[in-house]
Amino acid sequence: MPQQEPKRVLAVVSDLFFSVKLADAAKRAGLALEFVKESKEVLAKAQQRPTLIIFDLNFEAAQPLKVIAKLKGDSETKGISLIGYLSHVQGELKMQAQEAGCNMVLARSQFSQNMPQIFRRHSA
Repeated sequence: MPQQEPKRVLAVVSDLFFSVKLADAAKRAGLALEFVKESKEVLAKAQQRPTLIIFDLNFEAAQPLKVIAKLKGDSETKGISLIGYLSHVQGELKMQAQEAGCNMVLARSQFSQNMPQIFRRHSA
């Protein structure tokens, strides 16, 4: 029986320390994690249908709200799960991300705490 390739996850994050934590959790869940820094690259790689895209909603250079809206507006990519994280005090940004189409928006601490379960759910 041929070995199945691991499901892919894209991470649009700029924090190097958090990147290590993401990579470790993805590896434990059996997911292939790829880091992306530019909005055009996110949109191009989304065409390959990753199982999940994670956005640091404060990574302004990657234009997360615009990218989320484009992904959810495209019939090819609208089914991809999108999770965004931000500071717990950013209520307005949370609403904007949800309006743009982000499936789940969590405080960074909550996302960090639930990362193993989130990754396991997306690896099944």
